[in-house]
Amino acid sequence: MSDPAPPGHATAPEAASPPALGSPAAASASPLGPTLPVMAAAPSWLVRLGLASRPAPALPLDAPPVERPTFFFFGVVSAISLLADVCTKAWAEVVLSKRPFSDPSIVLIEKHLTLTLAYNKGGAWGLLQDASEAVRRPFFFAVSVLAVLFIVSLYSKLVRGQHALTWGLPFVLGGALGNLSDRVVRSSVIDFIDYRADWVLAMNRGIAKAWPGWGLTDHWPTFNVADICICIGVGLMAVDMFTSRRGPEPPPEPPAAPAPPA
Repeated sequence: MSDPAPPGHATAPEAASPPALGSPAAASASPLGPTLPVMAAAPSWLVRLGLASRPAPALPLDAPPVERPTFFFFGVVSAISLLADVCTKAWAEVVLSKRPFSDPSIVLIEKHLTLTLAYNKGGAWGLLQDASEAVRRPFFFAVSVLAVLFIVSLYSKLVRGQHALTWGLPFVLGGALGNLSDRVVRSSVIDFIDYRADWVLAMNRGIAKAWPGWGLTDHWPTFNVADICICIGVGLMAVDMFTSRRGPEPPPEPPAAPAPPA
């Protein structure tokens, strides 16, 4: 048995062990008040694509929510892109199909830009052009549906300030839906913008050096407004990928306090 402390003599309180990191006690002990735990860092390429967010310093639980672009804006831009594609294709099919066989095109810029009606059963650059309908239609339908789901999911993860992706994703969606509607209704995509230039021929010559048998032509594959929207959207996505700034690095965790002597 130990001797009782003499009257009037206060005993020293036992040293309290530091609260474990991530525990409620540690959260309440923070100078910022109750905080959210910091998650593990995601790979930088996922952060740049918007598929993951960089962990930020611990914030109070009563902090305002992160502002995100609205789906109203997303829907409006996508609808405008889709409407522009559908209307121009309808105009091309009505007007260009009535032109005489000897003069089927409308020349906008001599030797550079004409409007010529064409039906593309394949994809970009004639992909699967000669495949059977039983293979071609399910393939392009599945690719289009997956692309739409990916675009919507990616947009839902954006934050305010990602202007390039905020505009780029609805452009891609509108173009994808425009070409998808053609495949559902006509089993082929209407193309009518016919462009040719010397730089196209130079590009094909460069490709032919690495890929023997590549055709040499100054003619760019005929395209439509949906293709333009998709190219603009993909370009804006690339701009965001290479120019977006990384968020602030989370502060280093404080070193654990040494355990008190027994």
